Amino acid sequence: MDELLVEKVLIVVEHIPRGRVVSYGDIAGIVGIGPRQAGSVLRHHGSAVPWWRVTNHAGDHIAEIRERAHEHWAEEGILVKPNGLGCRICDYRADLSQLAEDYEQALAETLRHADEDS
Repeated sequence: MDELLVEKVLIVVEHIPRGRVVSYGDIAGIVGIGPRQAGSVLRHHGSAVPWWRVTNHAGDHIAEIRERAHEHWAEEGILVKPNGLGCRICDYRADLSQLAEDYEQALAETLRHADEDS
């Protein structure tokens, strides 16, 4: 997997505010990739970022990570829907414009440091 693509996705996830969530599609729209690519990056490289803040389009997590994710949500004040699958994404979605702006600034900084190191 392309290292720059991985870095881009991780930068977005790192900038999701505490107590907020985004969907894989939201990340994809910011980075310019598909939602499945965003999910793949998180599956393989996301353990050091707040992965629990990323859900599907309905605000849900897959069964394998749901319990661990919801433990983090409880700490951050994100309420689980009555069906237990996730949150009401419309209530907890991060400000996507601000997230995109934060991402652009962080990416520019990352690329600037990479140029200085090479």
